[in-house]
Parts: sequence; structure tokens; C-alpha cells
Amino acid sequence: MGTKTVDEAGAETGTEAQRDERTVDVTKAGEAGATTDEETGTAAVAEEPDEDGTDLDEHDEADENLMGDDTGAAGQNAGVGQGAAAVVSAGLGVVSLTGSWVATVAAARETLVGQLETSSTATVAKQVKEVYGDAWAATALVGGLFALAALIVGVFVLVRPAFGAPGKPQAAWIKSVAWAGVSLGVIGLVLAVAKYSDIILGLPSTS
Repeated sequence: MGTKTVDEAGAETGTEAQRDERTVDVTKAGEAGATTDEETGTAAVAEEPDEDGTDLDEHDEADENLMGDDTGAAGQNAGVGQGAAAVVSAGLGVVSLTGSWVATVAAARETLVGQLETSSTATVAKQVKEVYGDAWAATALVGGLFALAALIVGVFVLVRPAFGAPGKPQAAWIKSVAWAGVSLGVIGLVLAVAKYSDIILGLPSTS
């Protein structure tokens, strides 16, 4: 009986040892699985895309492309405005040299005023000055104003890139048209001043 009891005790002890070993193996396997799951979860979070299914790098590239499009559109709008101003400058310069309906009306008004204010007994020199001289001076004055406007607008177009975005060169045709407007404005202004002061095309002598 004593030997059998010892054997049974040894068998029970061996069974408990095997159970402990199995428990230890299961615990280690659980820890290893948890570590693997944690590592996998971390990797998944690092590579997880956004809500719309795109990566962050794709978002950055889209933002850069959008900013580039906005900058290009702004540059195109600025070019359109400068080109229009250059054409306006050249047009004003042409009008200052060829005349306009404003100058015609101003000259006709001065002629009418001269006729109304000059008596029939006035000298010939006074009549010529009041009827014709003042009308010509009004024409020169209006032409000078158009020339001055052409000069100002043309200079503004030429200096505008200095106050704009750096690295954005102005189109060659805009510079050419602006320079044409400036040149016509200078010529028209000089001629207007010369005529208004009777340096050129003065009143004829009545003596």
C-alpha cells in the first residue's frame, strides 16, 4: 500500500508539472501574439490612408498643384490688365495727335464765345484772337491732356512689374505697346505745349 501511494503521488506530481509547463507555453504564446498584434497594428496605423482613401503624400501634391494653379491664374490676370493698359496708353497717344470730338466741341465753343463777345468795331487782331486763337488754344489744351494721360498710363505699365511678384517677366508685346504709348504721349505733349504758347502755328500777323 505504501509503494502504491508513493507511485500515485509521483504520477500526480508529474501530471501537475506537465500542466504547469502547458500553462507557461500558453502564456508565452499569448504574449508573443499580443506583441505581433501590437506591431501589426502600429504598422497599419502608419500606413492607414485618409478618410477619402488617399494618402497624405497625395494630399500634399494636390495642394501644391492647386497653389500653382492659383499663382498661374493670378499671373495671367495681371498680364491681361497690363496689356489692356498698354493698349489704352497707345490709343490715348494717337488721339492726342489726331484730335477727338472733345477737342472739336471745345474749339467750336470758344469760337462761338469769341463771336458773341467781340464787337464789330473791334480791331482785326482782337477778332482773330477771340474767334480763332482761343479755339486753337482749346484744341491744343485738350490734345495735351490726352497726351499726358497716355504718358502716365504707359509709364505705369512699364514700372508695374517692379511692384508685382518677383520672377514674373513682363511680356515683350506689352512693353512694346507701352513704350509706343509713352512715345506718342511725349510727342503729343510737346506739340500741345508748343501750340498753346504759340511757339508753332501762331496767329498770323494782321498789321
